[in-house]
Amino acid sequence: MTRNFRRGVLGAVALASLGLGACTDPSVAPTSTVSETTVFNSPASYRSFLAKLYGGLILSGIRGCCDRDIGTISDAGFQSYIRIYWQAQELPTDEAMLRWANDGPILEYNAMTWGSTNEFVSGMFARIFFQIATANEFLRQTTDAKLDERGVSGQLRTDIQAFRAEARFLRALSYWHGVDMYGPIPIVTEPSGTPPSQSTRQQVFDFIVSELNAIIPDLPPAAGQATYARATQEAAHMLLAHVYLNGEVYTGTPYYTEAANEAAAVINSGKFSLNPVFQNNFTADNHLSPEIIFPLVSDGLYSRGYGGTTFLIHAACVGGTNPWSQDPATLGVNGCWAGLKVRPEAYARLQSDPRGLFFTTGRTPNAITSITSEEEGAASMKFTNLTSTGSQGSSGEFPDTDYPMFRLADAYLIYAEAVVRGGTGSAAQALGYVNALRQRAYGDNSGDITQGELTVDFMLDERGRELFFEGQRRTDLIRFGKFSGGSYIWTFKGGVPAGQSVPDYLSLYPIPSNQIAVNPKLTQNPGY
Repeated sequence: MTRNFRRGVLGAVALASLGLGACTDPSVAPTSTVSETTVFNSPASYRSFLAKLYGGLILSGIRGCCDRDIGTISDAGFQSYIRIYWQAQELPTDEAMLRWANDGPILEYNAMTWGSTNEFVSGMFARIFFQIATANEFLRQTTDAKLDERGVSGQLRTDIQAFRAEARFLRALSYWHGVDMYGPIPIVTEPSGTPPSQSTRQQVFDFIVSELNAIIPDLPPAAGQATYARATQEAAHMLLAHVYLNGEVYTGTPYYTEAANEAAAVINSGKFSLNPVFQNNFTADNHLSPEIIFPLVSDGLYSRGYGGTTFLIHAACVGGTNPWSQDPATLGVNGCWAGLKVRPEAYARLQSDPRGLFFTTGRTPNAITSITSEEEGAASMKFTNLTSTGSQGSSGEFPDTDYPMFRLADAYLIYAEAVVRGGTGSAAQALGYVNALRQRAYGDNSGDITQGELTVDFMLDERGRELFFEGQRRTDLIRFGKFSGGSYIWTFKGGVPAGQSVPDYLSLYPIPSNQIAVNPKLTQNPGY
């Protein structure tokens, strides 16, 4: 897509999805303030509805800033799908803290003391199933029978078939997030009007794999800006690679050969290449990066909201006149929220690595004694609202920086890890992929490792260096057996400054109590 076309798609979100009202029960079709006959009297309506599905991952509501799709979270600014997801994936780990003292549910994430009534645990579950319900409604409104009723034919009908594949991809993405965070969740593809039964993790895993394999032929191959920010065949292969890589966690059966094969499908497509400059994957013009496989689009003029990279950039900035404060202009924004800080373990891992992009002046990056302190911990400068040439994005308040959900570097690391874990593939190729990332970072081969150094433990650390702050750390730590228990302790793990062992049940979030209250078929995860 061109930049202007991307803005047009995001602008269409305001017209999308039948005027959908909040609904987090996947067994019920989203409510509507208008009839489908009225909405679908224009061919553009189908594209607008699809735009709502994409926008649902980055915006808090149909009208963008300060609107809300769900009522679970009181502050609309916190409602963005990817903002809640990022918090759930990063704040309980060795990478990040969010220091806002007046946010009790956030502090519970930092200290791993959440329960089934935590606002953000409930909000993430609601977001997942609102997205699923919206995808289901799009698919219900685009069946052959519905299109026949409306006399839809020709190129529009052909386009809608591809749109349906995109909707199924987005639904599968949310089901992956659900099975990863909450374990056994309902599978619903049609509104039934009755509370859905819980499916096992194996059943959800099988559903996601089946869906993605079914839609790949109907998705377009990646074609640069023409398909940027849309679901493509390569994006589906990338999602499959992640699902297979974590398949042993979900089902008890390893799928490392399958993970390597899916990553190889992305790599060998030839559609993507490493950006020569690592940080240009996280700038206000990162839509130009040849590395990004599937992003969530942000635009300072057309997709305003307080989630996504608006949150990541503003919250990581520590402004003011204190010795530990920074100028927000260095990140291309007009103000700092002074929230996010880097845990010492992540800082130590990246301190001597060129991918460690931190602000540390006047701060204590190697020690944090209080979650709510402002001056302790490094500040991340990985995401920025400056372009690759140093200019500010179109708005100082709402960045233009897209959120890179999948990028080629991750495919390299998935292939390497899968092979190291015993999946079929080339060990030499796995080493080559890892060293390609390190050569990009170091600018030469001084950071290269040897075949003997390419171990499972190394892969966890390398993912922590390459993918730091990209919303993957919780899932990675669980897969490596480091999230719970006491084999790996980090600052404030378990809520104490020195860290402590935590029980295994924390590897799943609880099914929210408000969901169990309305659906007696749901069973709470063990330990809660």
